[in-house]
Amino acid sequence: MQETSMQNRRRFLQNSLKAAALSVAVPTLISRQALADPAAKRPGANDRIAIAGIGVGRQGSGVFANAAKDKRTQAVAVCDVWKKRAEEIAAKHGLPPEAAVQDYRKIIDNKNVDAVVTATPEHWRSLICVNAALAGKHLYVEKPITLTIHDGVMMRKAARKTGIVFQCGSHQRSMIPNELGCRFIREGHLGKITRVLAANFESPWLYDMKAEPVPEGLDWDLWCGPTEPVPFHPELFIPRGRPGWISFRPYSGGEMTGWGTHGFDQIQCALGMDTTGPVEVIVEGEKLVPPVFTKPETSKQGNALCNKPKLSFRYANGLTVVLDDKTTNRGGGIFIGEKGKAEIGRGKFNSNPPELAENWLKEHAGFKMPSHITNWIDCIYSGGKPVGDIETGIRTAELCHILNVARFLGRSLKWDPEKEEFVNDAEANTWLRREHRKGYELPVI
Repeated sequence: MQETSMQNRRRFLQNSLKAAALSVAVPTLISRQALADPAAKRPGANDRIAIAGIGVGRQGSGVFANAAKDKRTQAVAVCDVWKKRAEEIAAKHGLPPEAAVQDYRKIIDNKNVDAVVTATPEHWRSLICVNAALAGKHLYVEKPITLTIHDGVMMRKAARKTGIVFQCGSHQRSMIPNELGCRFIREGHLGKITRVLAANFESPWLYDMKAEPVPEGLDWDLWCGPTEPVPFHPELFIPRGRPGWISFRPYSGGEMTGWGTHGFDQIQCALGMDTTGPVEVIVEGEKLVPPVFTKPETSKQGNALCNKPKLSFRYANGLTVVLDDKTTNRGGGIFIGEKGKAEIGRGKFNSNPPELAENWLKEHAGFKMPSHITNWIDCIYSGGKPVGDIETGIRTAELCHILNVARFLGRSLKWDPEKEEFVNDAEANTWLRREHRKGYELPVI
């Protein structure tokens, strides 16, 4: 049987990788332009998808490994600002050192790469995703997929322009109890929903720690990327520690985005709000004045200070979601309806009275779902829409961002989910985007 263009380049790629392991004079990757039909949007049934990982630390290494072990894919390149880590992950996948790079642009410019898995800190999300999408590379992006509301607008434009498959890493959408629980609520089996309770997720605080030696091979200026450079500290470099970058502006939205994109994602899904958002954020209390961490410590103090003022939000249909201090479920929400109460969490769905959920789960005992990664790869082949499509990821992150803005401003805000901006509030709208450092600007689309 005659080889397809993609099969042909895969054979060349495999040979080049083997050769590169023996001689650095042989290039690691072969240009796809010379070997494939650029007009081919989807792989054939027997083709393999060339996968690259950008940001392969704690979360990224695992996601990349899961994508690479699928028989329909082939790991071809790894990118991380810490060269040692990139090389170690590349070696685990049988790739030579030349397949490990520090600058993400080498992955974007590599015509051989079909798809990218990325799990960098949030301040890097937009640059990687927008440029990868414009280059026609399919994307699996860890949540939250945006740092600002403008990030999401640009990602959507880029993804729609090239038609790539974009999976947001909200993997609870691929958990059977979560899918069935959301469907139960959405289809009205709890009756009309009158109130929803969410966890009171914490907003981020500020960083001002003294410099410590930069590990060998770590490009710290590149890690800072679009943000203004600050001194290196190991407790900023890791995601969660004492306290880790997830707790700090301007690298993250705090646990409001860290955990909130899990919990609010399930709430949006269950309420049928995947393509929209609230129309109002209600604030009770004085605005948040975030603390400044000058030395390593746990997140306990910051979280205690940064979960105020109290927040709730209202959809256009009048339904209100309350961020409740007593709600400990950070992976979903509690739904109060005419027929009782139901709770969706990470890998769980239950109700009061209990028979509501029990009977529903029994009715769907044979229901199956592929893993989140498998669903993404399936859709690359089929051209279908993944369960965590870009729009769901954007809207969930957007919700988290407007809650953070309201908390920092200390006042209630009106929101237009169609225009994706605050209503008649120039000050609030200055929070829609952040300027990128020179050399790291987003492209014009």
